[in-house]
Amino acid sequence: MAASPRIAVVDYGAGNLRSVVKALARSGFDPVVTGEPEAVRRADAVVLPGVGAFADAIGALRARGLDAAVLESIRAGRPYLGLCLGLQVLYEESDEHGVNRGLGLLEGRVERFPACAGDGSRLLVPHIGWNEVRFEGDHPLQEALPERDFFYFVHSYRAVPAESKQVAGVAEYGAPFAAAVAQDNVFAVQFHPEKSQSAGKRLLDAFAGWVGSCP
Repeated sequence: MAASPRIAVVDYGAGNLRSVVKALARSGFDPVVTGEPEAVRRADAVVLPGVGAFADAIGALRARGLDAAVLESIRAGRPYLGLCLGLQVLYEESDEHGVNRGLGLLEGRVERFPACAGDGSRLLVPHIGWNEVRFEGDHPLQEALPERDFFYFVHSYRAVPAESKQVAGVAEYGAPFAAAVAQDNVFAVQFHPEKSQSAGKRLLDAFAGWVGSCP
């Protein structure tokens, strides 16, 4: 019997790790929570969850040497799943609490939702609650997903990719925004699969299938 893939859930002191680990276990993983860069480098796949502020998250990753370990894992071709802040930190910068530099793996930036929707009505920020995501693109993880599904969001900032081809899923809040992004062995979502009940499990099951298909 083939060994289960080693899944590293990155612990940088700012993630809702318990619920993420439980959700991954329900999809067949035996994840290991780690704040050690070498453990991240050795893993077969990496999951980076996160809640809170961009500056705090990227600062904690750098202070622990986890930023370099995550990038090395991605550049080695291993699957990466980013959740919420785990999506945002992939970008070049965020304007949350001043301009803060991200990992720079993806071109683009992270910006706060505007105060008004496109029709001029007031937009409540943060965006909290269930919202429909329309998946698009051809990333392998999406092969097992429905075209549309509802997920749970909690965020005030959203990624603004420099290239539309990065966008793997779109939701509407005042205007369309990137709810999922993908590039090669990277897939990241702005919503919380671990809080999204059956839809979240479908996504993590798809992640399991993708990881299992990778050499």
